[in-house]
Amino acid sequence: MSGTSVSPLAPAAFPAMLAVAGVRLATAAAGIRYSGRDDLMLAEMPPGTSVAGTFTRSLCTAAPVDWCKQALAASSGRGRAIIVNSGNANAFTGAAGYRVAEHTAEAVARALGAPAHEVLVASTGVIGEDLPTGRIDGALGGLVAGLAPAGPRAWEAAATAIGTTDTFPKGASAPVAGTSAHVAGIAKGSGMIAPDMATMLAFVFTDLAVDPPTAQECLAASVEKSFNRITVDSDTSTSDTVLLAATGTSGQSAALHMADFQAALDAVTLDLAHQIVRDGEGATKFVAVSVTGAADDAAARAIARAVADSPLVKTALAASDANWGRIVAAVGKAGQRADRDRLAIWIGDEQCADGGMPKPGYSEERATAHLLGQDVALRVDVGVGHGEATVWTCDLTHGYIDINAGYRT
Repeated sequence: MSGTSVSPLAPAAFPAMLAVAGVRLATAAAGIRYSGRDDLMLAEMPPGTSVAGTFTRSLCTAAPVDWCKQALAASSGRGRAIIVNSGNANAFTGAAGYRVAEHTAEAVARALGAPAHEVLVASTGVIGEDLPTGRIDGALGGLVAGLAPAGPRAWEAAATAIGTTDTFPKGASAPVAGTSAHVAGIAKGSGMIAPDMATMLAFVFTDLAVDPPTAQECLAASVEKSFNRITVDSDTSTSDTVLLAATGTSGQSAALHMADFQAALDAVTLDLAHQIVRDGEGATKFVAVSVTGAADDAAARAIARAVADSPLVKTALAASDANWGRIVAAVGKAGQRADRDRLAIWIGDEQCADGGMPKPGYSEERATAHLLGQDVALRVDVGVGHGEATVWTCDLTHGYIDINAGYRT
């Protein structure tokens, strides 16, 4: 992960992760881009594991995304392993990039005695550089030999190995109520975050038995409420991937516990999504932007995202400047219906505007006091309907420029 200081919004510690029966993890240092740290992660699942995936809608997809889509189709949603490298995205590497992804899957498959199309591949890092397969091949033997049940230390090591500009490893888990099964996941992401059907990279596991079509339906619903509601910098990656693997090793079926399984899955994906925002490059504030009174929920999401993505709003937040006029401007550019003369805006609990004008008795001092904290809430009512949505973002500081200006050096 990044050598920069840990985000001020980071959790106090990596969480005490719950076990997921049947999952084994390992990490290794292949020296793909980084030295002195692990940059490979392998997760092994038992035969028959269901796997679902959501991926970037970028039209410039990385080769591993293409491989995963084709592998899931070929296997009818079954998977035996997930291998991830950091430091190189294997994106914009031409036909050779796909051959690298295929070669990696085949090598893992041989080592585990599994079909190649049941090995999912993900890569993250610099775009436009060839991924050195020899380094992955050289580390693969030790990686496979190191596979062990997914305990707390293994989860943390896996989350660390997949990071790039991340300043802390990201993990979350939850029990499935009424069962002995658990849901647990890890993620990476810090910049290039404005996902569409995924986030940077996230891998979620459960030992509940879930058939592939149901797993896909549940994951898509969960992603829409979590990873698709965050933004750091309005940029969508070429490599966005979320995979859900259901081992069924608990001996219990999701068919009898669907609501509880969905609730646990939603809790894990939302926790991971929030951690990504809290690790936004250069971030000093975690910001919830809530919109009500929109024409419908989709319109509310679009308005909330326009506010959350606005550089003027985000830089004002960085300075704790209660300049709510920037919120008005962002609402106006969203391309969704809004009644100017019914518009209302809150910063924290302080209402700034009402009826399309400053709220009588508005206190900029109270609004500023709220912005001085690390957790910020902005709310807008656009006065045209009943649609509502929340998008989570962070402020925009000079730290973002520092990190990205020298990302490759």
